[in-house]
Amino acid sequence: MAIKKRVQATEDEFIDSVKESLDDAEKLLREAAEATGEKAAELRESAMRSLKRTREALYDTQDALLERGRRAARATDEYVHDNPWQAIGMAGLAGVLIGALICRR
Repeated sequence: MAIKKRVQATEDEFIDSVKESLDDAEKLLREAAEATGEKAAELRESAMRSLKRTREALYDTQDALLERGRRAARATDEYVHDNPWQAIGMAGLAGVLIGALICRR
């Protein structure tokens, strides 16, 4: 349960960070549209840096999620190899439950 809360807190923190970064970039681009000359170029450059940081954060999160998925798949694979009959039983039970749900309709 503590892991779930920690993951949720991390997700919320990440989402807030992305929203803040995108809001900053949007604000800078609006200011750049109104400004002229060197000031506009400076604001556009700041907005581009902000968007680049956001993109990098998204890529880092994607990599982390893929790694978690791989670890979960490895753990599942090891469990099935170590406990084949229990895995077969769980798969059969899941099939029965899904079949029961489908037949109810």
